[in-house]
Amino acid sequence: MAHVEFGMEQHNATRRNYLERVIEHDKAACAEVAAQFGKDYWDGDRKYGYGGYRYDGRWRALAEAMVRHYGLEPGASILDVGCGKGFLLYEFTQVLPGARVAGVDISSYAVGHVKDEVRSRVQCANAVALPFADQTFDFVVSVTTLHNLYNFDLACALAEIERVGRGAKHVVVETYRNEREKANLLYWQLTCRSFYTPAEWEWFFQTARYTGDHSFIVFA
Repeated sequence: MAHVEFGMEQHNATRRNYLERVIEHDKAACAEVAAQFGKDYWDGDRKYGYGGYRYDGRWRALAEAMVRHYGLEPGASILDVGCGKGFLLYEFTQVLPGARVAGVDISSYAVGHVKDEVRSRVQCANAVALPFADQTFDFVVSVTTLHNLYNFDLACALAEIERVGRGAKHVVVETYRNEREKANLLYWQLTCRSFYTPAEWEWFFQTARYTGDHSFIVFA
C-alpha cells in the first residue's frame, strides 16, 4: 500500500467559495438533497452538488497517468467504483487500446446519464456488494467516492475492491491536514461521511487489509 498522488490537478482547477456555501444557503437542507444522488446533485443548482456534471475532457490526464504508472497493457480490464456518468471510464477506452471497462454507481440518475460510448458497461450497484466474480479486474479505481460511506460500509467496500481485483488498485479520498482544511472540508462537503486525517485513513486501509494505493484530496 502506497500514497501515490493523483487527482489534485483536477481538484485544484475548480474555484470554491467555502463561506458562501454555509452563509447563503441552508447547508443542512442542501446536504439532504445531495445525499439522494439524484438530478439535483449532478445537474441541479451548484448548492446541491456539481451544478452540472458534463463531459469536458478533464479526466483524460488522470487516465493517462494511471495507465502509465501502473503499466496497464492493451486489453486490460478496468473497474471504476463510483463511476458517476462514466467519464473516466471513457477516457480509459481512449488512452488504452482494447480496454475492457466496467463501472458501478449507486446513483440511478448518473447511470441513466452515462456517456453513450460506455453506457452498456455501467450498472447501478452499491460499493459494499460489487456484482463481479473474484479477481475479475486488472485494475480497480475509485475516485472521490469512498469517503461518502460510513466506516462500517467503507470497510466492506475496501474488502470488495480487494476481492474483485487481481492487479493494481487505487482509491482517491478527501482528507484534511490541519484545522483550516478541516473547516473548508466541513463547509464544502455535502455527502461525506468519513472524515479522517491522512494518518487515520492509512490506519483504516491497513485495518481493512486494503493492499492498493491511495491519493488524498484536500480543501486548502
